[in-house]
Amino acid sequence: MDISKSRNISDLQALSKKRLPNPMYHFIEGGADDEISLRRNTSAFDDYLLTPNYLTNVADIETKTTVLGHELSMPLILSPTGATRLFHHEKEIAVARAGAKFGIPYSLSAMATTSIEEIAKKSDGHKIFQIYIMRDRSLTTDFVDRCKAAGYQSLCLTVDTPMAGNRERDLISGMTIPPNFSLKTLMKFALHPHWLMNFALHPKFELSNIIHKSDILGEQGNTGVIDYVNSQFDRAITWDDAEWLAKQWDGPFIIKGLMSAEDAKKARDVGASALMISNHGGRQLDSSPAPIDCVKAIRDAIGNDLELIVDGGVRRGNHIVKAIAAGADACSIGRAYLYGLSAGGQTGVEKCLSIFKTELERTMTLLGTRTIDEIRPEHLTKLNTHSP
Repeated sequence: MDISKSRNISDLQALSKKRLPNPMYHFIEGGADDEISLRRNTSAFDDYLLTPNYLTNVADIETKTTVLGHELSMPLILSPTGATRLFHHEKEIAVARAGAKFGIPYSLSAMATTSIEEIAKKSDGHKIFQIYIMRDRSLTTDFVDRCKAAGYQSLCLTVDTPMAGNRERDLISGMTIPPNFSLKTLMKFALHPHWLMNFALHPKFELSNIIHKSDILGEQGNTGVIDYVNSQFDRAITWDDAEWLAKQWDGPFIIKGLMSAEDAKKARDVGASALMISNHGGRQLDSSPAPIDCVKAIRDAIGNDLELIVDGGVRRGNHIVKAIAAGADACSIGRAYLYGLSAGGQTGVEKCLSIFKTELERTMTLLGTRTIDEIRPEHLTKLNTHSP
């Protein structure tokens, strides 16, 4: 199957698996520990049913909405994903351009393989930068200053990484730092000559927004940069630090990784504009709840004070509708667009977004809702999954 014939995100996933060396594919796919949260992120959407209203005029469907002060063509955001160059030589630039073409925001990861400035030059779309509060606060303020200078519209603070989750797939595949590939694994690379050729022709792989620190790292290259980054993750950060960063940015400010109503209220109090309800794609704390299951309690707790973005497990247009009906303002996707990217660069990401747009429009039509605002809580029923 080629990209043009992909019917859904699962088809793009199958293409990704076919085209990537095994360690790279499982680097995308893997979660923490027993991968309970990873699986639940998507399967939890099955616990919600949609109740339609018929004999309504659905001749014209409008998927536009406003999030973070900007109009989006649909309630979808491209989540930050690190080390994107591993999956395709067009890397983050392809994703940013696809987002701009479809009128939705792209979030650049602090661990990206393309710089803040290059993305700004190559894409005129809505740009978000995902940031960490580092031990060296000058690195954090440097990120903020660079984003302001480059014209980024929003800042996203990730808070669920006081340490890395236990990602056992990477230990098995050898996708560690430094890599620890077995002979058997190296043979699997040989089965993907197209990926190898592009990696050879476009060899540049670096954490582009950190590499300037190489002046203090000597000749250690990327390994030294990664060691430096790992040393900078601060387990001692608190809400005071989040408030400090919100003031430094003084613009639309997202906090990513929160899942409780209590934390949502604290985020509101320190100046957040939005929450990205997320368990880091199931890659951090295993057995944490699926984001879709957290929406109602958070919305009930904070009212309309914050915009809510469901980040995790979104694979269908009807997942977006379910999230909106539950009380969210938008969804964000990571793995879904990485499947498209690894299958075919920018063309693959655009196919991914086209699938979501088509499915969203179809679901809204069949639900009897002409606009995003017409999607209401009464359209949603949660199954009683705890019955005997």
